[in-house]
Amino acid sequence: MSLLTVFKKPVGPSGFGFASTALEVTEGLNLTGKTILITGVNTGLGRETAKVLALRGAKIYGTVRTHEKALKVQEELGPSVHPILCDLSEPSSVNNAVDLLREFNSPIDAIICNAGVMALPICYQKHGIELQFLTNHLGHFNLVTKLLDLLVETGRVVMVSSRAHTNPYAEGIQFDNLEGTLEYSRWRAYGQSKLANLLFARELATRMPHSSQSAFAVHPGVIKTELVRHFNPLVRLGASLGGALFFKSVEQGAATQCYVAVHPGVSNLNGEYFSDNNVKESSDMGRDMEMAKRLWERSMAFIEKF
Repeated sequence: MSLLTVFKKPVGPSGFGFASTALEVTEGLNLTGKTILITGVNTGLGRETAKVLALRGAKIYGTVRTHEKALKVQEELGPSVHPILCDLSEPSSVNNAVDLLREFNSPIDAIICNAGVMALPICYQKHGIELQFLTNHLGHFNLVTKLLDLLVETGRVVMVSSRAHTNPYAEGIQFDNLEGTLEYSRWRAYGQSKLANLLFARELATRMPHSSQSAFAVHPGVIKTELVRHFNPLVRLGASLGGALFFKSVEQGAATQCYVAVHPGVSNLNGEYFSDNNVKESSDMGRDMEMAKRLWERSMAFIEKF
């Protein structure tokens, strides 16, 4: 028996599991006529998600941060993927992207909030907010809440959270230290931002304009993408030597967000957290709806300043 067989993960109730790919979880689906917005499509999971959903017939609007990346997306992913400039850490850039999407006057079937930064080695700040929290949570909060009226009546919002949401600061969201100056840990700050993604999805699920709309959070798995550039060198070495056993491929990592965004099997699971293409129990903090409401209020107060 090979090591790969020993470590192979079983499928879950959905019929998919750890090793399922984005192509497999969307097999047989016809997305012709659907429009999907994906953040961060120039690399990694976002690129694979855009490629697979476009292959199934969807029109993709994909955010990128620079003109150079936009040209690369157009060249590599083809005419079904339309790049949109959007720097999630800059509210004015998010607002410009929202205005452009409004000009297109195209109803949106799903928004996949995929882009993010991970484990920044020092505390970078912008607009008085620690950069991981600003980019991963507030940028997406700004984008999604301003596009809800373009979401179709059966539309879905997918927040790419992480198992790292189980390792935030002790109090969860540090509402009194969102700038990160009182205490900073690269991994706890990342965990805080991923907890925020999950809580945003939970709260959004209760606030959707239509009862048939839904919001979800997903853990894509541990994937060897360019985000690991900030990992400890020993972890990066492990990713190279043991990746086949412990890390998902990009094709596997993109599966859960594709599954949750378009598969009919999740239509009655509004507000749930998914991992390996199946519903997964989150941490207690990930179910703290009082924290979720407070986060919503603080996030709304932030974006209303711009």
